[in-house]
Amino acid sequence: MTESAERQQILDQVRSFAATSLARSTFVAGESTVPVSGKVLDPEDLVALVDSSLDGWLTAGRFHIDFERALAKYVGSRSAMFVNSGSSANLVALSGLTSSKLGKRALKPGDEVLTVAAGFPTTVNPIIQNGLRPVVVDVELGTYDAIAERLREAVGPKTKAIMMAHTLGNPFDLDVVQELCKEHGLWLVEDSCDALGSTYNGKRTGSFGDTATVSFYPAHHITTGEGGAVFVKSPLVRKQVESFRDWGRDCYCETGHDNTCFKRFEWQLGDLPLGYDHKYIYSHIGYNLKATDMQAALGLSQLAKLDGFVDARKRNFSHLHSRLSGVEGLILPRATPKSDPSWFGFPITLDPEHPVDRNALQRFLDERKIGSRLIFAGNLMKQPAYRNVDFRVVGDMTNTDIIMNRAFWVGVYPGLTIPMLDYIADSIIEFMESANR
Repeated sequence: MTESAERQQILDQVRSFAATSLARSTFVAGESTVPVSGKVLDPEDLVALVDSSLDGWLTAGRFHIDFERALAKYVGSRSAMFVNSGSSANLVALSGLTSSKLGKRALKPGDEVLTVAAGFPTTVNPIIQNGLRPVVVDVELGTYDAIAERLREAVGPKTKAIMMAHTLGNPFDLDVVQELCKEHGLWLVEDSCDALGSTYNGKRTGSFGDTATVSFYPAHHITTGEGGAVFVKSPLVRKQVESFRDWGRDCYCETGHDNTCFKRFEWQLGDLPLGYDHKYIYSHIGYNLKATDMQAALGLSQLAKLDGFVDARKRNFSHLHSRLSGVEGLILPRATPKSDPSWFGFPITLDPEHPVDRNALQRFLDERKIGSRLIFAGNLMKQPAYRNVDFRVVGDMTNTDIIMNRAFWVGVYPGLTIPMLDYIADSIIEFMESANR
């Protein structure tokens, strides 16, 4: 048997095994769990993982390159770089903008970056980790994105960038953000980790920023296990982001390739001797945040199904919204104008004027095996890790604090069925009606 035939035999066996092992069990209300998020795999995903592993090329390889190109094409960006997590993507997406190779536009310690406190920590962490100052504004209830006019008020003489997330897949006001970036010469780092497939004014999120990010953790729109990506418009910026991802090296050769610049032993940088091997010259204090080829293979397989996943999220969101509309005491989510979100979850805020307790509602759902989550850090400034961070706060944080105390979200991911969604809605309605008596 040839090596090719033997490989095909192995993959056929994997496909057959996966068809059984991945089969869904019947949902039984009250007995089966209703996860808030999760991966959706099919036999071709496991085949892709095994196929790539049989190459024995465990770092970036043939699948890696194809995945980056397919990602960039899907989003509508010039290029994409695969990394080991969405949080790593955020780190290098901002760190790349601190490179001295960007000249006068390079971000420097003390520069300010506009953001929000109602979000996930790793949207704000890179600002702090790079010695920059986070400037936070309040968000809207319902959209959970920054209040646009507050962003206008927040721009100051030290403001050099905006770095925000499309909360739970709902795009922030890109008209105002782009206007501010153009008027004041600001960088835009677009955290699209929860928004793959969302659009704003007909254009996919991730394509607007100077740099942008997505996450491929199993909870997200597609998965590579751990994983994420950075999208970049400028070739110059791409080199810096890539350098921070790859140990901070100056060399830009792909893994497994040498001397693509044709002068590997002719460089003279820093105080190094002339001819020092360019593969070992470092222009930044960087990291190793690369992902494996097996992850890329899974990503390619998942990407082929992304449109279907997005459609399912939208259908599930609409079903929950229809079922919960009119329920007293609930502030339901709404899309921002001009946007068509690929919802990551279904956020709900309990009306501050209503006596119902969020913790009691979450415990009620948990007893029924229905998953729920808070809107990430709530008010990040009140988290223990951020007590001594020098935030500049613009205006009050009224809605951010309401979210911290009275908001949560339930799932809409493609693995949820209509009976599961009805069970979620019935349970919330039952709890709220009991509280309203």
